[in-house]
Amino acid sequence: MSLREELTLYCHKVYEKEYVSAYDGNLSARIDNKRILITPSGKCKGEIKEDDLLEIDYDGNLLEGKGKVSTEVKIHLLVYKLRKDIHSVIHCHPPYSTAFAALGEGLNRPVFPEVILSLGKVPLCKYGTPSTDELPNSMLPYVDFSWAFLLENHGAVTIGKNVKGAYFRMEKLEHAAKTLFIARLLGREKTIPLQKLKELYSLAEEVYGIKIDDRNKMDY
Repeated sequence: MSLREELTLYCHKVYEKEYVSAYDGNLSARIDNKRILITPSGKCKGEIKEDDLLEIDYDGNLLEGKGKVSTEVKIHLLVYKLRKDIHSVIHCHPPYSTAFAALGEGLNRPVFPEVILSLGKVPLCKYGTPSTDELPNSMLPYVDFSWAFLLENHGAVTIGKNVKGAYFRMEKLEHAAKTLFIARLLGREKTIPLQKLKELYSLAEEVYGIKIDDRNKMDY
């Protein structure tokens, strides 16, 4: 599967999963050290075709394709410039995750072991006006170590070493937010005891092969 095919596939998936509606969201993938493949502005992700995708440079200039570069391209450029290990960025408005972002709450407490291991702490990035530098700058305190971000009153961003990895982090983030929402309808979520959390972190690299940055460990 080519990079264009893969990015198109996951555009359709985020729309089918209702992580975006209408023309919302944007997805991208790093081609090389000079070019990025990204979705155009004003195009429904469920209708994206391979030929719709744009090639841009690391300053956001259009190199190839017909369409307008999204004003939210700054989110993608920030990540690619600061995280050389990242090759895909996905920005969506998944309902449950965005509800937490609207509430002004990150997903920072240790509730689900699989979330602790696959996402780590999901920070709340301070509200920034779309299309301005405020938006990407809100991610600056966390971009060096986080894999998922909640944008206050806006939506969510996940990143990965490939498009599939970034997509599955978005899926995991939304599933966790939905489950927390249900738990709170029933009462209140119960956090993993501190000692058990320490055990999980000590086993992370040895058993699961996952290295967790200390800055990305859950609050208690």
